[in-house]
Amino acid sequence: MGLWSKFKQTTLYKSIYRNEYPDTPRNQVLVILNSVVLHLHPVKVPRRAIRVSYTWGLGGLSLLMFLILTVTGVWLMFYYVPAVPDAYFSVQALETDVIFGMFSRNLHRWAAHGMVLAVWLHMARVFYTGAYKPPRDFNWAIGVVLFTVTVLLSFTGYLLPWDQLAYWAIQVGSNMAGSTPFIGKQVRFVLLGGYDIGLPTLVRWYTLHVLLLPLAAIVLMAVHFWRVRKDGGISTPIPYEDEEETAPAPEPQPLGGAAD
Repeated sequence: MGLWSKFKQTTLYKSIYRNEYPDTPRNQVLVILNSVVLHLHPVKVPRRAIRVSYTWGLGGLSLLMFLILTVTGVWLMFYYVPAVPDAYFSVQALETDVIFGMFSRNLHRWAAHGMVLAVWLHMARVFYTGAYKPPRDFNWAIGVVLFTVTVLLSFTGYLLPWDQLAYWAIQVGSNMAGSTPFIGKQVRFVLLGGYDIGLPTLVRWYTLHVLLLPLAAIVLMAVHFWRVRKDGGISTPIPYEDEEETAPAPEPQPLGGAAD
């Protein structure tokens, strides 16, 4: 018995996959219903809904970018010091003294840019294909909030290196927030943790970047995936008649068995 066969007999494997590889439509449905991992996956997916030329996999690509950001972000947290001026020197030490430090930081940075681009393109695809219309209008609103959280995640990361780019980014961002009608001064005070940029500002934006905004993104993504399933799966274009996914008609059989 091979190693894989032995693993399939363990309690851990059976707790995740309670059925063997599905070889019939009934078993395929049972796998989806009984599997913890595949619980969010719909039982049936229209063939036209998974065409790469229609969705371009932008939703899955956004999730992949978020997973890369989570893994590399946890790795960077081991070496980053959220203090003044230690934040700047810890980033410099990360690039020069830590193995794969520069690679992990650049991977984190490019994944952040990639996630913003992928989410924006995903929303553009949903908008131009009309997938925001009922019954998916609530999920569209969730997607808009998710895009806002994604932009905030990217923006709060600018401050953490505590260099000139970070300083002027928070200066511009806080001034824009301070221009909010009626509550501008209060919003700017909350974002800066005072009247000037300093240690309280860094601590607040660090907490937003590594804790509050990621938790908000995870909760919103869970609701987003759940609504995709409850709203009937991925929206699909209206099929042409020759693209209908119907079983082929059976061949006509002569009455009374064989004719000759």
